[in-house]
Parts: sequence; structure tokens; C-alpha cells
Amino acid sequence: MKTDFLLAIKQLHSDKNLDDEVIFHAVERGMAAAVKRRYELPGNVMVKIDRYDGSMEVWSEREVVEIEEDIADPDLQIELERARLSDPSVSIGSTLRENHDVDNVGGRIEAQTAKQVVLQALREAEREAVFSKYSGEEGGIVSGDVQRVEPHQVIVELSDHTETVMPAQEQVRMERYRTGQRVKAIMVEVLRANKGPQIVISRSRPEFVRRLFELEVPEIMRGVVEIRGVAREPGHRTKIAVWSRQSGVDPVGSCIGMRAMRIQNIVNELHGERVDVIQWDRDPRRFVEHALSPAQILAVRIDQETNTAECAVPDMQLSLAIGREGQNARLAARLTGFRIDIKPQTVAERLQQEGRGPFAPQEEIAIEPEPVVEAEPVRAAPRVEPRVEPPVSAPPPPPPVEVATPAPEPQAQPEVVEEEPELEPVLQATELAPAARDDGQIRFGEELLRREEEQQQQRDRRRRRPRYHETDEGLEEDPYAEYMEYEEEF
Repeated sequence: MKTDFLLAIKQLHSDKNLDDEVIFHAVERGMAAAVKRRYELPGNVMVKIDRYDGSMEVWSEREVVEIEEDIADPDLQIELERARLSDPSVSIGSTLRENHDVDNVGGRIEAQTAKQVVLQALREAEREAVFSKYSGEEGGIVSGDVQRVEPHQVIVELSDHTETVMPAQEQVRMERYRTGQRVKAIMVEVLRANKGPQIVISRSRPEFVRRLFELEVPEIMRGVVEIRGVAREPGHRTKIAVWSRQSGVDPVGSCIGMRAMRIQNIVNELHGERVDVIQWDRDPRRFVEHALSPAQILAVRIDQETNTAECAVPDMQLSLAIGREGQNARLAARLTGFRIDIKPQTVAERLQQEGRGPFAPQEEIAIEPEPVVEAEPVRAAPRVEPRVEPPVSAPPPPPPVEVATPAPEPQAQPEVVEEEPELEPVLQATELAPAARDDGQIRFGEELLRREEEQQQQRDRRRRRPRYHETDEGLEEDPYAEYMEYEEEF
């Protein structure tokens, strides 16, 4: 049967969340220190606890030297003649093992010594377990409760009671933390310190926004939508460029979500920080246009030698393109990697006469073509075939159908007979020359449907455009107010 001693070790295992062997080794070290202090045993005292019945085996070890003059530490070494009195088989350089029968560990002092050794061993084991658990998790999202707020750091406790540190440089200046608040952060690094491993987390790095999008948007987690760049000013504004690997998937719409639910969850986690989701493009000129949104860009000229992008905007939208204190242009430059030079339309037209500026001619930029997915037209072909085959293959199956419904068949037969001679030449014409069939009717109808779908998509995008309201910890103005006014004009 298990003794109370083994039950106490099991209780430590459940409380400390440590392996049984780790706890046994810690208790054995504490018992060895107590036995050595109680009985003043020489040598290195060792204790072994049986894992099944809780019995304890005690022995001591000392190194054997030739003569007494060679002894450097009398507690750990013994001369050969005295050692052979206990064990005649020992030799110089071997270890003498002496077993001891111990019935009682000792009194209060010995018990206190064992307790201190056990607690120290368990503390070291906990630190090593925490370090091994989080040492390879850098860059992941963690969540916890704020335990205390200090002048230069915030202590956050994770769900497994592990303490993390958020230094002042990793905090968002516009955020205010309070005790008990639930926060998410990105794990930056795990350090070894004198008081155990120190886990550093951050809420101000651009990778934090990237990880939030990966958690919130399933298309990004599956790899259908890819994040190509993030530029952020913590607490104020963030620009993120996304790109779709699969045709037919809108990367911006995937990140925004239906009724802006996905982007709104991310903004709420960032405490009202403005987030602009733009579409990445292989053409650097179009990418710069998207990065400077919501301003309208008339022309972009890329100078590859100086890595500069000269942009022309309407005179009334110059302040919109630059942003408050240059924030919009600064984030666009970080996102695209170009030095952006924004000029009003009147100045750009004046420079065009001199052969300079955004409207000046420029060399062609080598752009890699996007992969074309031809899966959709291949699937469309078999859809037409079953429509033509049923009238041709109708004679074999009708007998059972004719018996069940004799009345409607005579009405359907003359209609089918009249339509068959008209449909066959048309179908043959489409197979021989598809481009020459009803150019004015069918193609116009398809184009009209496409235009209506595009217009409906534009209306939906304007409706889905998130309008973020002011918060106690965010900015005071609506970030998309000017952009919505510009859209309503057009």
C-alpha cells in the first residue's frame, strides 16, 4: 500500500505540475542533507526512496587514497588501510560505499533543513521546466491577466501561472493597463536570469498585428491569403499589405470579413488603433497607389536608381495623401520600401513640361506575370454538354416514363420536335466558330451582367468600409471620415 509519504509526493506532483522523478530526486536530496546533519555521517551521503513502498536506503561514498598524507578533504577521502577494514576489495582510486541504517531523520532542525533543500530543488525544477516549455515558442501569441503594474514594466500572469514581463519599450504608449485586465501579446524572447527564466512579451511590434490576423482570418492560416508586409506606429495606425494565392479570393475582403466583423475584432484588441488593409501588387507603381490610400493617385513614377517613387495627387487631396504629421506617407514608405515624394497636380504638370516629375515618361519595369488558373473554363465545358445530350438520348429512357405519365408526353413531343431542328445547327455553329455566334446579343448580355456584379461589389465594399469610433485610449477623430466623403462624391 502507498504510505502517506508517497501520497504527499503525488500531491506535490499535482500542485507543481512536475514529473514524479523530479520530485523524488528533490526529496532525496533534502533527506540526504537532513540525515548527514542528524548523524554527522562522513562522505557524500546518498538517499534512495523506493517508488512503491516508500522505504528509504541510505549510504555514504568516499574516495580511497593510498596514505593519510594524500588526503585533501577528510570528509570525502579515506586512506586505503582504513577502507579495507570495511571492504577488503577496495583499491586506490575506487569509491568506498558504506550502508547506514536510519530509522529517524531527526528533530525540528533537521526537518527544516530537509524542507529548505526540497523547496530549492523544486524551485529549480520549475524554472527549468518553464524555460524548456517556452524557449522555442518565440513569436507566438500568449494571453494572460495583468498581475501588477510597475513604473517601468507590466507583469502579466499566463494561464499556467507563469509570469511574463512587458518592458516599457514594448508597451503601447496610448494604452493604460490595470490589474486583472486580460491582454494578448507576442512572445519576444526567453532569457535565463538569476531568479529563473524571464519571458519578455510585446504589444507594440508589427509582428503582433500579423499574428492577430493569422488567428482571426482562416484564409491566412490556410495559406490562401498571404501577408506581404506590415507597417505600424503603435497606438495610432497600421498598414498591412495582403495578397491572394488563389484566383477568385478577395484578400482585402477576407481580412475585413462580413460586416467588418474580423477587422473589428482586431481593432478592439488593439484598443481602437486604425488598421488599413491594402492589396499588394506585383507592379510597384500600383502598390504605391494602394499604399497611399485613401488619397487618389494620378500618376506614379519609379526611379530605381534612387529608389524613389514620385506621386502626383489632386491639389485638394495633398493633405490627405500626406496624413497628419506625415503619418500616411511615412507608413506607405515603410510598407513599400520606396522613398515617396508627393507632389500636387499643378506642380507635377509644370515639371512635365521640363521632362521631369510623376507625369514624365519612364522606363518599363520588369514585372513577373501572375500565374493563370485555367480551372474555371475547363469546368464550364462539361456543363454545356449535359444540356445537349438529354434531347438526343431521350428515346431510350422514355418507355418507363411514358407509362407513368401518358398525358403530358403528347404535349411535350411536338415542342421538342419543333425545337430540335433549330437547336442542332446553332450548337454546331458554336462548336465550329464560337466567336461568330450572336456577338451583339450574348456577349453584350454577359458584359452587362459583369458590370452589374462589379457595381454591386463596389457598393458592398463601401458598405463594409469600417468606421471606427473614438475610444478613451484611442484617437479623437474618425479615421475614415474623409475617405467616406470622397467615395460619396464619386
